[in-house]
Amino acid sequence: MFKKSFAALALAALSVAAHAQTKWDLPTGYPASNFHTENLAQFVADVDKATNGQLKITLHPNASLFKAPEIKRAVQGGQAQAGEILLGNFQNEWQPFGVDGIPFLATSYAESRRLYEAQKPVLVKKLAEQGMVLLYTVAWQPQGIYAKKQINSAADLKGLKWRAYSPATSRIAELVGAQPVTVQAAELSQALATGVVDAFMTSSATGFDSKAYEQVKYYHTTNAWLPKNAVIVSKKALDALDKPAQDALMRAAAAAEDRGWKLSEAKDHEYIEGLRKNGMTIVTPSAPLSADMRKVGDTMLQEWLQKAGADGQAIIDAYRKR
Repeated sequence: MFKKSFAALALAALSVAAHAQTKWDLPTGYPASNFHTENLAQFVADVDKATNGQLKITLHPNASLFKAPEIKRAVQGGQAQAGEILLGNFQNEWQPFGVDGIPFLATSYAESRRLYEAQKPVLVKKLAEQGMVLLYTVAWQPQGIYAKKQINSAADLKGLKWRAYSPATSRIAELVGAQPVTVQAAELSQALATGVVDAFMTSSATGFDSKAYEQVKYYHTTNAWLPKNAVIVSKKALDALDKPAQDALMRAAAAAEDRGWKLSEAKDHEYIEGLRKNGMTIVTPSAPLSADMRKVGDTMLQEWLQKAGADGQAIIDAYRKR
């Protein structure tokens, strides 16, 4: 009798433990080797440890579960509990998502962090309206121009097939007379190999990950902007966790944000050196190219402010006061 009762209790305990474990999916559009994904993997491990395995998050890299533009909707719709998105991809939905894609508004890590702090209150509010919570953000490395030939001024970009991955990069193409072609990070290597694109703006990280040096030979360090990835979670999924698990998740997120920003800056130097070692010429932008691109940035800031309304103006005002 005692043995049977003990066995029953043990089975009940196992049942409760199994029931208590929560499983989440977290898709991202970037490869496992990318620093953002490596940071996410550490975040997932931290959550697992801090919750004693109560919250198990499965990371799905390289657009293996959802393509990059689909991830936000998947989290909103409950198809995934959490996800990583490039905020600028959703600028057409709500202009302030894309403030960090305005060329030459914030061109260093310090400036980008200040812009994020100015953006964060309205960003958190908007995501809450959409049933989501911001866990953390991490900036990409500064954006430079990759091309098959050296670019000395904006005139040299005219007519080139220009990889666009966001509304901002499409608009840059229009302003310099290039032809925008939408290509996400997971498809960039193939697009370069097949001649779908001739030139593009992206980070040293994406250039290195996609082995851009195999197809293009020039990287111009324009430091045009530092776009951000955001890790978001369904509020419904978050609310379903008990308080200790919620607290553990938010602590892990804060650590991931701090770690990720530092890692991004350190990796920029590493990636640029990697590009150089693989035969790419690293070009300091000429004065005419810098001047031309700053004009593009001025135009895009004014256009953005006209569309972004009071939220957009509040971000710029707060940023300029910091």
